[in-house]
Amino acid sequence: MQQINALKELLATPKKIMITTHHKPDADALGSSLGLAGYLKKKGHQVQVITPSDYPSFLNWMSGNEDVLVYGPKTDAKARQITQEADVIFCLDFNHLGRINELGEYVRVAPATKVLIDHHLQPDTFADIMFSDITAAATCEIVFDVIRLMGEEHLIDVPMGECLYAGIVTDTGSFRHASTTRNVHLIIADLLQTGIDICKIHRNIYDSYSEKRLRFLGYVLKDKLQVVREYNTAYIAVTAQELKDYDSQTGDTEGLVNFALSIEGVRFAALFIDRTEAVKISFRSVGDISVNEFARNHFEGGGHKNAAGGISYLPLVDTVEKFVDLLPLYAPQLTK
Repeated sequence: MQQINALKELLATPKKIMITTHHKPDADALGSSLGLAGYLKKKGHQVQVITPSDYPSFLNWMSGNEDVLVYGPKTDAKARQITQEADVIFCLDFNHLGRINELGEYVRVAPATKVLIDHHLQPDTFADIMFSDITAAATCEIVFDVIRLMGEEHLIDVPMGECLYAGIVTDTGSFRHASTTRNVHLIIADLLQTGIDICKIHRNIYDSYSEKRLRFLGYVLKDKLQVVREYNTAYIAVTAQELKDYDSQTGDTEGLVNFALSIEGVRFAALFIDRTEAVKISFRSVGDISVNEFARNHFEGGGHKNAAGGISYLPLVDTVEKFVDLLPLYAPQLTK
């Protein structure tokens, strides 16, 4: 309650508020940001959401999307000014300032009070007020709980509720991951009570593929999927040229790693994407296999126990070779 009381005091009078989230925001990152923004605007605050990069077009339907400032060379000066002038900066769905690229240094030196709302492991300590819950299924779940603890759940309307639902449904894998708790379902029940249209949300997120994205998916599953049965592992490696060939857009590779994990018997999956400047990696696992530890130990990454990310500055071929060579070290966990 100490953190809630501190937040109540902080928000007792109108403030200039900035909200930011991690690089390449997903539904939980953007949904929590826009959901929180809607709540804060209702309380009379001046709010600006700034994302450190662009995000998938299938998230553009979210209420408030049209007002988001996407950071880049052309918006650098404006983003820096907003950050510097903010009274409060909310940091959502990331636990280290390195996850917001150039914005990280701006936030670090800003005089604003920093508020962290996040559910990833090993949070950094840059924030003045922290709502960090690694057992939460999504940052949207924590945002809902914070609003409820503030005694203002009644302020959650349909636009806000749809943003929060989107983050929860995607981060729980449509409620099939182990993080789907009783609290998650109770929150969804409350969001449904506001009148949100879950059919519309699902169509916007899952049924809005471009033709090129669908053909890219088919190509990847047919020609790029590799299965290492000896270690119950599957992986996909996509080259920069293949991304270019299929005119890949932001969000087109999202969820690919889950197809690898969906193979019967597979307990560990990885997706390697050559982004030219570096190889971005997604890891997924089931059971007691901690991809968070794997990513932290070998690929400068981290995240959740069963879902994490990493990065490699080696060429794609060498990165994949390093990954495969590591598998024997984890044989006891992968083959039991």
